[in-house]
Amino acid sequence: MSFNLRRTRDGEGESGGRSEAIEWNKDGTFNRIIDYVPRLGCSMRVGSVSARSYSDRDWWMTTPITEIVEEINSDDVHYVKFKTSNSEYEWWNGEYPK
Repeated sequence: MSFNLRRTRDGEGESGGRSEAIEWNKDGTFNRIIDYVPRLGCSMRVGSVSARSYSDRDWWMTTPITEIVEEINSDDVHYVKFKTSNSEYEWWNGEYPK
């Protein structure tokens, strides 16, 4: 399964077999991974399951999600558009819906 994460303003992001919705403690430290799809209040990390190389980035992680803008969940795709405090992102697995 391949996951995709893309910042809408410039297309930056990552893809790969890892997708984690990371929940943080109130003091900003890691709490736990709660899902593989975007969840309100969580950061999303998407990328390689293992290190690719020293010359390439292995994953991309967002700041915590502040708003879920759109979600499509069908047989062909699971797509979520969301906002963080400083960016808007698209996350999907399957066929890109647009």
